[in-house]
Amino acid sequence: MSRVGKSPIKIPESVKVTYNNRLVTVKGAKGVLERTVHPSVDLDIQDNVINVTLVNNDRKTRALQGLTRSLVSNMVTGVEKGFERILQINGIGYRATASGNAIVFNLGYSHPIHFDLPKGISAEVDKNNQITLSGIDKETVGHVAASIRRLRPPEPYKGKGIKYSDEYIRRKAGKKGTQ
Repeated sequence: MSRVGKSPIKIPESVKVTYNNRLVTVKGAKGVLERTVHPSVDLDIQDNVINVTLVNNDRKTRALQGLTRSLVSNMVTGVEKGFERILQINGIGYRATASGNAIVFNLGYSHPIHFDLPKGISAEVDKNNQITLSGIDKETVGHVAASIRRLRPPEPYKGKGIKYSDEYIRRKAGKKGTQ
């Protein structure tokens, strides 16, 4: 049984949740999020608490219960507080600048890379080497952060590239001269 799916989601005072025709809508101070719920699970909203209930009790449905609970909980947290992901750029000459709704990267290639941010995601560039992505949808913030990291992933010898701020890069020993 899904332990995550059984735990209730508390709705804060500043957040309003509606559920009609398998569409859950969460409104808060930061914005509005919508998502369709799988037909195998159902939402029960009572007294500022959301419970995810099962339609039938098989293995796939129990897994979907935990998934749905996590997705709805992230929606509630997102419209109330928002989500943030911090990326760091390491390397000589590697830098980023924010220009409107895009980020321009200089990552050692022969050309600068223009990365357009999707709607709902904002970015701040600090000291040319730290990027803070923020938004209300956790899935979109993570996807954009992974796409930016993919432009120049960190290499294991000097650690040059784009990495998450909480990521640890295992270093390899370089070439050793024989004597």
